[in-house]
Amino acid sequence: MNAPHEYSFVRYLAAKKSVDDRALNRHVWETLASGLPAGTAASPLRALEIGAGIGTMLERALDWELLTNADYTAIDAQAENIATARQRLVDWSSQRGCQAVKTGDRLMLERMGQRISVDLEAADLFDFIRRHQGRRAWDLVIAHAFLDLVDIPSSLPKILSLLSPGGLFYFTINFDGATLLEPLVDPVFDDLVQQLYHRTMDERITGGAASGDSRAGRHLFAHLIQAQAEILDAGASDWVVFPQAGRYPADEAYFLHFILHTLYTALRGHPELDTRRFEAWTARRHQQVEQGELVYIAHQIDFVGKYPQSRVGD
Repeated sequence: MNAPHEYSFVRYLAAKKSVDDRALNRHVWETLASGLPAGTAASPLRALEIGAGIGTMLERALDWELLTNADYTAIDAQAENIATARQRLVDWSSQRGCQAVKTGDRLMLERMGQRISVDLEAADLFDFIRRHQGRRAWDLVIAHAFLDLVDIPSSLPKILSLLSPGGLFYFTINFDGATLLEPLVDPVFDDLVQQLYHRTMDERITGGAASGDSRAGRHLFAHLIQAQAEILDAGASDWVVFPQAGRYPADEAYFLHFILHTLYTALRGHPELDTRRFEAWTARRHQQVEQGELVYIAHQIDFVGKYPQSRVGD
């Protein structure tokens, strides 16, 4: 496909699903599945997903049979994402012979005796924490492709505080310092673009506060230990997107164009980049996607772990 003139974040999230499906570390997933208590109709599992996007993780959890009976709360700061998630889940249900009943903002999904109650809410994470901390707790907290967008040292304890004692966390697709594009266009310039792009992550400021880390994956080991969490498993979850017979699967060509657009937007006008050279470099990368040539790899790490039954100071 040709490079789009306009970009949709919702479409990007949808296109990313097949990339994430391949990337998620299955050993870490199995550790989560084996440690997760089974929910029942009388006592459903309580799950919370932060930065839930358009609901693809919940779709995956249902398709991969992670959840049986559960109360699933999904929050995202963008109202458009939540509205899209609500419609996608209705569509998902109809495609799989599952009954979906809407009650206000809640969806009840029923199939073969399984009941998943889904609450979808457009909410800022920290506003949500202030409302619910000490009042509600969840058995499972999921953060998918999210933690590398916030200041982890200050945010992680607040996120973990939403877990019930002994609850599990599943933190996935945490970027870890490698963005690879093949074939090379200009080795020296390619390397400079990567370094500067990663620097924009480290220097990102949102709402006056630091909000990023280009090596979030490796740093999470120490951050989790500092927060008194127990890591049960961890493993690589690299994005690897490549053409087969000159074509990309699903909507992954759009995914690649969006990644390149994101990189370009982050570095446009950067004083260390020659403008014409960067424009030509970006155009060549988009052309590689159009011609079914570009290979894209991003290194990431998944974690599953437990918040202790009791914590120091309890």
